This record gives sequence, C-alpha cells and structure tokens, in this order.
Amino acid sequence: MGAPREVWVQVARVPEVRAAGVYVVQAGRYTIALFAEGDRIYAVDNRCPHMGFPLHRGTLRDSLLTCHWHHARFDLRTGGTFDLWADDLTVFPVEIRGDEVWVNLSPSGDARGRARVRLEDGLKHGLPLVLAKTVLRLLELGEDSVEIFRIGLSFGVRHRRDGWGPGLTILTAMMNLLSDLDPSDRPRALYHGLAAVATDVEDSPPRFPVRPLPGAADPDRLQRWFREFVEVRDAEGAERCLASAIAAGLPPAIIAEMIFAAATDHRYLAVGHALDFANKAFEALEIAGWADAGLVLTSLVPILVRGERMEENVTWRHPVDLVGLLERAFEALPVLRPSPEGRWAGPEALIPVLLGEDPEAIVDALLGALREEAPWAEVAGTVALAAALRIVHFSLHNEHGDWDTALHTFSFAHAVHQAMRRFPSPALLRGVFDAAMSVYLDRFLNVPPAPLPEPRAPTAPDRLMETLAALLDRQGAVQEAASVVAGCLQAGGEASPVRAALGHALLREDRDFHTIQMMEAAFRESAIWRGTRWEPFFLIAAARYLAAHAPTRRAQEQIYRIAERLHRGERLYEV
Repeated sequence: MGAPREVWVQVARVPEVRAAGVYVVQAGRYTIALFAEGDRIYAVDNRCPHMGFPLHRGTLRDSLLTCHWHHARFDLRTGGTFDLWADDLTVFPVEIRGDEVWVNLSPSGDARGRARVRLEDGLKHGLPLVLAKTVLRLLELGEDSVEIFRIGLSFGVRHRRDGWGPGLTILTAMMNLLSDLDPSDRPRALYHGLAAVATDVEDSPPRFPVRPLPGAADPDRLQRWFREFVEVRDAEGAERCLASAIAAGLPPAIIAEMIFAAATDHRYLAVGHALDFANKAFEALEIAGWADAGLVLTSLVPILVRGERMEENVTWRHPVDLVGLLERAFEALPVLRPSPEGRWAGPEALIPVLLGEDPEAIVDALLGALREEAPWAEVAGTVALAAALRIVHFSLHNEHGDWDTALHTFSFAHAVHQAMRRFPSPALLRGVFDAAMSVYLDRFLNVPPAPLPEPRAPTAPDRLMETLAALLDRQGAVQEAASVVAGCLQAGGEASPVRAALGHALLREDRDFHTIQMMEAAFRESAIWRGTRWEPFFLIAAARYLAAHAPTRRAQEQIYRIAERLHRGERLYEV
C-alpha cells in the first residue's frame, strides 16, 4: 500500500484570521482553532487533549498556548505539551495560498505507536486519566488486550525494586476476569490493572536484575542452592540461582517446583501472599508468553526471602502447635503419588472435618484422602471451598478488618488449588495443609455463623447489573446482595450473568487489593466447580465480601468515566 493521500482543505481567509487573532472553523470531523501570531498562522485541534476544553478560549503568548481549565501548556508550533498529564496537541500543517488558509487533515504518523508511548507515560508518571484514555484508544485502534497487558507486566517487573507486588497481582487478576465481564467493562478492567501497577511503582527505585551465572550449572544443584539461599534470606544468591535456571532453559515445571518448594518450606509464608504472588506470576506468563520469564519469576525473590514465616507466629504455635503437627504429617508426603482418578469419598465427607475444631482430625482426614488416591487438585479445591464457606458464614458481629483474615485464607487456598492444577507436587501438598490449618484458625469468624441467604425471586439477567448496583449503593447490604445472587443461581441458574454483574459492581468501586483478590478467586473457583452443588457458594461469598466493602468514594470510576466521555467526543465543560 502506498502513502495515504493528503487531504488539503481551504478553511478561512487570511484577513479574517488576522483580524480575529483566533478563529474557529469546522473542517471534516475536526473543530480547528486558527491562531495568528506574527507572520504565521497555526492550526490546532480546538479540543484540549487533556479534557476537551475549547482552546480558542485559552491564552497565547510567545507561541505558548495555555488552556485555562487545568492550565495545560502547549508549544503552538509542534503541539508538544509541557505538562505530561495533558498529552500533546494535534497540530495541522498550514499553507497560505494567496489570501486563503489551507490545512492538511491527513492523519500523520503511527497512531498506535503514539498511543503505546502514552501508555508508558501513564505508567511512568502515575497518570490514571492518561491510562484510561490510552486503553480506550489502543483498543479502538485494534490493539490486542494481551499486548496491553504485556506492556504493563514488563513495566511492573522492571520498575519496582521490591519485585512482584499487589499491582502486578491486580493486573493479572483483571486479565483473568476479562472473559467473565460484559464487553463494555473490559477496558475498565485493563485500566484498573495498569493504574494499580503505576501506583505500585510510584516513588520506588527501579529494579536491577541479577545476571545468571556465566556458565552452565547443574540443575539439581541450582534447585538445592535456591532453597538454601531463601532459607537464610539471601536474596542476591537466590535470584542468581533462579535466573541461571531460567537462562539454562529448564522446563517451566522444574522452575515451578523450585519456586513452590521455597514458598512452602515455611508455613503460610507472608500470610499466604508469597505463594499467591508466585501463582499469579505463572498465570501472567501463560497470558504474555515465556519470553520475560527471567524478569517475571525472579521478581518473586524478595517476598520469598523477606516474608513472615508462621513458625515465628504465636497463633500457629499456641495453644496448639500446628507447625509441629504439620511437620509430622509432611513426613508421609514423599511416598504419595498423584492420581487422576482416586477412590476417595469426595468433598462431602471432607468439608465437615475441615470446618471443624480439631486440627489433628483435619490433618488425618487430608492424609486419608491422599492415601485413598484422591486427585491432589481435588483435595486442594476442597480446601478452597472450605475457605469460601468461611466467608459465606462470616458473622457480621466480627470487626470489619476480620473480613481480610478470611480473605487471606481463601486467596491462599485458591492459589494452591490453581498451582496444583498446573504443577502437581508434594511441595504444593504442604500448601494444601497450610491452607487447611488457616481455615481451622478462622473458625471463630463463624461464631455465630451467618445463615445461608434466603434466595430472592430470580432477577432477569438484563436487570441483574442494575439490581446489584442499587443494593451496593448503600452500606451493609451483605445479606441482601447474597440473596440476589442465591436467587439467580437456585435451581441450576446460569452463573455467567451473575459473574458479569458482580464484575461490573466491583469495577465501579475504588481499587482495593483484597476485594479484587476475592472476586477473581471466587469467579475462577465457581467456574471449576461448575455444575456441582458447591458452585453457588463461591459467588455468594463474593457478593457478601463485595457488599461489605461498598460503596467506596468511586473516585477511580470518575476518572474512567471522564476518559470514556472524552473518547466519545462529549463536551464535559458544557454538562
């Protein structure tokens, strides 16, 4: 294809522009402001690129154009801004033909490339409105959401010295949620994920990755060394081992075994976040590809090395020594082998024990299921179900912060379940037992247990978003929201409209790391348990948790709505 044909349009006469100083014309789809300064006439898009204010109402001095709405400043000659939050101004080439003013309306340059640069600007400088506008623009230009995710992932692992954190976890969770969301909410989810990454790296020094070893190293030694370095909290040594293993081309399953073994060498490391982040990092690589595996996976080293170990926490030692109980149980794990189809009794027999008050009985029940050749992933999933049931029955008599205690257990159990589905190993079985002990420790959060919600008459799918949104406009609608969800799912109702409605409600609220963790884990677990009697409980848990944390001020939604209205060409300053 040849170069695009130039489109020159006669828009005004020189005398009238000079007489006016600034002259507004309509040319094609553009409203253009013509500025006369000295012996030159300049043509620019009359919409301020920040929030659309008409620039003919601004001030021009010495070729510096100032928009009076937010005082963004632009070089009239090039369109470049001196305020990065404002974006560059579209400038149209001008020709004077006699006393006629002609402008060139042809698109110039690489629009997608410019948008990608602006995405980087938004991430580097923490500009949420820029991120929202750029996501909408890139999707309009045909950019794949995976590529947008890849840019955010690459930026996050390079620019946060402390490595993988909540921002990258939120970004990956949002990508996991996309298929559950209404199409109109998918750009909103990408915006939330990217903005979370930008917030996470703000004021953080960049990360300087450690190089791999200069020559080939024995894979078995690298695995042993990695765990030893994590054990003694040597971040530099651990990172070099892991970087070397990845550079050597070891298979993902071997790399996963290294990381998950280190994450479960200690009990419930970093309140479960270490294993949760590790699982999210592997999910991110499934989405973005293995090319940046070295940067992504070595970013996990800080939390593996620094995370609090529950051996050091009194609640895991007294009045019952849960750590000692688990260490004795772990002696049996190396002789167990995964079985795709076991003879076990299933979740129905295990759930009452997991929700009981006898930790020794819980350990024995888990070992019994494994000895019956229960599929390891199903056992992990059953523990995740028990953790979700703690939230279903979470008593509203607890302190508000106790919601997060139950959330941490569920998020961790879900991460163990997902990791086990990908990379089954005895190391991850230790995580199953850790999650079960955390479920046990949370038992008093169900005293007294909240009753199962009374199902409301099913809401029509096309009204569900509206119904839930109205409930979540007021505080404390915990049981009411759960009742709506239960009503829609009773008698085998389809779960996808419920997930879409809950996802829409989530994205209206200000970003909260734990709420996003809760929703994403519940959505994915409900999909795994689809068609079983247990499927609704995950979405009921999600509805209760979300309702307990809504409404927020919704400042982030206001930013997104501004971007959306600007993208549609609306005049914000007039409404």
